Amino acid sequence: MRIRKSLLIMSLICSPMSQAENQAMTPQRLHTMIDNTTPASDNADLVAMEETVRQSLVNALKGEAPTLTRAQLKEVKQNATLADSAWLKASGYDFAKRANQQAGITLLSGFSALPQATLDASLKTVEAVNLNASEGQRRQAIVDAEGQDHLFFLADALGPKLGRAFIAAYQRGEINKAAALIKASEVSTSAAKKQFNYPRPFLVPGNTLHFVPDASIVKDNQPYRATEGAFPSGHTNTGYTDALLLGEMLPERFVPLMDRAARYGYSRMVLGVHYPLDLIGSRMVAQRNVAHYLNDVKYHALFDEAKQQLRSALEKACGTSLAACAGPAGDADPYASPQMDRFYRYTMTYHLPHAAVNASPVIVPEGAEALLEGPLPQLSAAKRRQLMVATALEGGYPLSGTTSEQNFWQRVNLPAAVNAARR
Repeated sequence: MRIRKSLLIMSLICSPMSQAENQAMTPQRLHTMIDNTTPASDNADLVAMEETVRQSLVNALKGEAPTLTRAQLKEVKQNATLADSAWLKASGYDFAKRANQQAGITLLSGFSALPQATLDASLKTVEAVNLNASEGQRRQAIVDAEGQDHLFFLADALGPKLGRAFIAAYQRGEINKAAALIKASEVSTSAAKKQFNYPRPFLVPGNTLHFVPDASIVKDNQPYRATEGAFPSGHTNTGYTDALLLGEMLPERFVPLMDRAARYGYSRMVLGVHYPLDLIGSRMVAQRNVAHYLNDVKYHALFDEAKQQLRSALEKACGTSLAACAGPAGDADPYASPQMDRFYRYTMTYHLPHAAVNASPVIVPEGAEALLEGPLPQLSAAKRRQLMVATALEGGYPLSGTTSEQNFWQRVNLPAAVNAARR
């Protein structure tokens, strides 16, 4: 088995990703694929799962109140049952948020040098997504937006059986260490937004965007709005950070969770509040931040404790092994579909202009291979690094910047790396 996988990695290195991997995502194909992850799906089990996620979020947001009001949306975080903040605080761990925010700003500095043609294409992309979104996509986007401070949005990427077990265990406080650690690991994008000071797409003169009314959470039809700058996206940073960490704890669903992170970011365009560049930038910094934490011995001790609690609780809730509980479930499990990996590849570029230049070689930053340790524990660190190079995105797309770190974090395709090793 080791020889076989070594040969696979070497063959990938000798044959970098070709243009065939960059198959055009037509608007109709994209629309159908996205609808299949929303209440617009034809699959009754998936629709039921999305309703369970939505209702669970509403219940968490309103707490003991009889009804949910708009004012409550600004105040609610994970409560003491859902997240064991006391355990995390007692550890004394320093997340060094300011230093990591500055590292993120440096990583994204290439944004300031983007040509106007790229910025214009970015605006056209969000306009097309926003204007052509189905009602199911809009309803799902509102749920994603208001669910930022909780973990319910990840449940549908776990499949119907494990997803329901996850929601039940989360609500009972049985995974409260994982919930606390995952949310505490999010590094705010506010400093970067202030640094780049780029206006939201709906503030650009002459835009054709429209606001999406809330028909899902408060259900008062108030249009969804957003404040601060556009670049990078805070919600998308949440999506990738949470999905990555949960995927490290549940490697059986690593790839579907990464696809869910990309889908979560896409919702921001459905709402018309972010450009694709914002989503790409947030993917970059979230990957960098999670790798940074996973290489910290003190953090990893907390991570291992939270992971053990999570897996034990979910196995108990499933009543079977996690491998059996996490198995793909056909149309009721859209994030396990190979098509979603093509969607992930699309969201790495959103078909934005590609520079016809000799791209810099992919140089893996020290410790980045930690992101593949969860799903690929059988591979050495060196082989995981080789996989990252072999399956990287073609160079020359926006935000790949001028430094080796910018180039790597824009181009690394984690689902492709995992899929290649598992073939």
